[in-house]
Amino acid sequence: MTTILSIRDLRKSYADGFEALKGVSLDIEQGEILALLGPNGAGKTTLISTVCGITTPTSGTVTVGGHDIQTEFRAARRMIGLVPQEIALEPFEKVWNTVRFSRGLFGYGSDNARIEEILRKLSLWDKRKNAIKELSGGMKRRVLIAKALAHEPRVLFLDEPTAGVDVELRKDMWEIVAELKKAGVTIILTTHYIEEAEAIADRVGVIDKGELRLVQDKNTLMAQMGKKQIEVMLADPIQAIPDSLAVHNLTLNGNGDALVYTYDTHADRTGITTLLNDVAQAGLVLRDVQTRQSSLEEIFVNLVSGEPA
Repeated sequence: MTTILSIRDLRKSYADGFEALKGVSLDIEQGEILALLGPNGAGKTTLISTVCGITTPTSGTVTVGGHDIQTEFRAARRMIGLVPQEIALEPFEKVWNTVRFSRGLFGYGSDNARIEEILRKLSLWDKRKNAIKELSGGMKRRVLIAKALAHEPRVLFLDEPTAGVDVELRKDMWEIVAELKKAGVTIILTTHYIEEAEAIADRVGVIDKGELRLVQDKNTLMAQMGKKQIEVMLADPIQAIPDSLAVHNLTLNGNGDALVYTYDTHADRTGITTLLNDVAQAGLVLRDVQTRQSSLEEIFVNLVSGEPA
C-alpha cells in the first residue's frame, strides 16, 4: 500500500499554554477509511484543521501525496476535500454556483457533468437553482459535502458529517463513501455514530487530550480488546444466582431469565463447557444460548476511561 498522508510529531499549542495536539504521528494509506474517535475536546477537529491548512501547527510535519502542507500548500490542499462540522455557506447564492465555485477555487476548469453527478447523488439536483437560505439544515449539509467533492480530492476529511442530519442523508453519505473508497479515495472521518465507524472503517484511531492513544485495524482491535459474552437463557426465571455458580462470576439479567458469562477468547480455556455442566447440576433448564462480542463503542469508552476492555 502507498502512504498518502504522513503526520510526524504534530503539535499545536496556544498562547495560554493549552496543548491541543501533543506529538501526533500517523501514516494513512491510499484508499483506506480511518475512523477517528474521541470525546469532545479531544483534538479531532484541531488535527483535521491543521492537516487542511486552516490551523498553523506549532511544530511537526504533514505531507499529503508527498507535498508538505506548509512549504507546498497549494499542491497539498488541492488533494484534500473537507466537510466541516459548522455550516458556513453564502445564504443568497444558488446551490449550483456554490458547488461550481468551489471547484474553481482549486484551479479546475468548469465541468458541468461532474457537478450534476454530485448533485444528483446527494439528492440536490432539484434544489440546484435554490438559494442556500431556502434550504433545510439537512440540505445545507448536503451542499457542504458536494463542495468538498467538487474538485475530486484524493483525501477526504469528514468532520462529524452526519451529526444532526436525517437518516436518508446518512444513508446517502455512506453509499458515497463506499463508492469513493472503490475509486481509491482516502477517507478520514470523525463521528459520534460509532456504529457507523464500526460498519465502514478499515482502521480506528482513538485520540484523547491531544494524544493519539492508538491506531489499529478495526477487526484486530475488537479481537484483542473486545470481550465475548455468552448468554444462557433459562426456561424459568430465577430470583438469584445459585451459590454453586458463584465461581463463574455470572450476572443475572433484569428479567431473571438469563445468565451472562464473560470470557476471554484468547484464553487456553473459555470455561464454557464447565459452566454449562454446572448450570445443569444446579437444576436450571436451558432455553437457549447466545454469544455476543463487545461493540466498538464499548471498547472506545474503556480506552478513554483507562479501564480494561
